[in-house]
Amino acid sequence: MAPPRTLAVPPALWDPVVRITHWGIAVSVLVNAALDEGGSLLHVSLGWLVLALLVLRLVWGVLGPDEARFSAFPPNPVAALRHLRQLARGRVRDYPSHNPAGAMMAYAFWACLAMVTVTGLIMTGGATPMQVADDKAAVASGDWSALIRESEGESSDEDSGLRHTAEEVHEVVANLLLILAALHVAGVFVEARAMRRNLVAPMVLGQRRK
Repeated sequence: MAPPRTLAVPPALWDPVVRITHWGIAVSVLVNAALDEGGSLLHVSLGWLVLALLVLRLVWGVLGPDEARFSAFPPNPVAALRHLRQLARGRVRDYPSHNPAGAMMAYAFWACLAMVTVTGLIMTGGATPMQVADDKAAVASGDWSALIRESEGESSDEDSGLRHTAEEVHEVVANLLLILAALHVAGVFVEARAMRRNLVAPMVLGQRRK
């Protein structure tokens, strides 16, 4: 009988896919929240980018290296609370992947990102960035047919209430993402102080620094 598979602490904790998806999603969410307005070409483009990065990360959670797989950090609220209590007492330990609290934060992020992208698709009728660009170019040139088609589609659509609900959920969850991001940054800061270790460098450089 083969011995159970164990995870060792690797010299390079976060692989390129994890780092790219992490920072790509982070920048996209912040830009869409702070520097952009809903419905614009940039907003829609970044929304599709977030969806692609989210799908890539979820696939990588099954096919990626040990520390990136879901099996390395399963969601466990009880373990997360225990970890936070130990952290408050100054008792910290290493994990080969996310610690239990960080794991819960990751799953919360992914759930919110999925809701934001799905509601965004409902609100835009699944329009791609190319379609949005074409419509805006047509309007800029004086062709208002795109807006007329959109207005007729909304007025004749029996599930217009769904779009309204999606818009409300989209706004609430987008704000929740920003709150989670702030908690995430605060958690990284507190844990880094407790562990006396730079926890940002592994996500930027892909190396664990003692």
